[in-house]
Amino acid sequence: MGYVQSWHLNSPENLAQKLPNLVELYLHSNNIVVVPEAIGSLVKLQCLDLSDNALQIVCPEIGRLRALRHLRLANNQLQFLPPEVGDLKELQTLDISTNRLLTLPERLHLCLSLQYLTVDRNRLWCVPRHLCQLPSLNELSMAGNRLAFLPLDLGRSRELQYVYVDNNIHLKGLPSYLYNKVIGCSGCGAPIQVSEVKLLSFSSGQLTVFLPAEVKAIGTENDHVLPLQELAMRSLHHTYHTFLKDLNFLSPISLPRSLLELLHCPLGHCHRCSEPMFTIVYPKLFPLRETPMAGLHQGRTTVSFVAYCCSTQCLQTFDLLS
Repeated sequence: MGYVQSWHLNSPENLAQKLPNLVELYLHSNNIVVVPEAIGSLVKLQCLDLSDNALQIVCPEIGRLRALRHLRLANNQLQFLPPEVGDLKELQTLDISTNRLLTLPERLHLCLSLQYLTVDRNRLWCVPRHLCQLPSLNELSMAGNRLAFLPLDLGRSRELQYVYVDNNIHLKGLPSYLYNKVIGCSGCGAPIQVSEVKLLSFSSGQLTVFLPAEVKAIGTENDHVLPLQELAMRSLHHTYHTFLKDLNFLSPISLPRSLLELLHCPLGHCHRCSEPMFTIVYPKLFPLRETPMAGLHQGRTTVSFVAYCCSTQCLQTFDLLS
């Protein structure tokens, strides 16, 4: 097993020739500003630690490290991650805490082996809904960000067991799929409005919950007819996904790219019947005090669970505690 503990990036171009079998590379605490493109030549690398440096950019060539299992980029100055991170099919651990990230790359959901994702202490205001498609994700930590809402499907996967969103003061609603998970939400729900972006919201009593920006409408118990676009999207999904088992029959020629992407990754699935939802949701609030975890966060949070349903019938029949 190759092992380098303190490499200062002086002449990395021939590193792959000198250390062709390098498996672990520890470069933490070296005041590194740039990772050179040559890093992509270390094709056998399984563990890369670049934490506690001064990184502002991660080069796209990092996507060539197809054997990489553990990537640590904590405590740097990163404002974004390259989409090529999604090419790391073997990646199990990704730690990007304490950076300046505003969002995460949507292609991150292609990291099919990812089990532990830590994004604490960044500047995230949203999380791509594609993140819910990670099949192996077991632990997700996003504490100390600027989150005002979470993806509707977060927690739908059986693999995801631990979610930490502590100290996101704008966050007041947790998807009810998280009800039976281990949740950290202390310091959430402070009565401060989101000023950076105008978000759709709904209120119940004194609590106002923000919804993801992609949601176009909020349904109520008085609604009896779904919007035409929602009906069309559900019909297309039912036809191509349920009967043909393949959405690839559709192309940007037959459908606008934005709608095509939405068909592949809906806003979420009904928390009552699991039907996909594309434009409209029917939310229902369940105060934290009604759940077993309420005692763990007593006095330290004012969040509630929110069930997102696909129709008035599901809205009326859904019960979090049954």
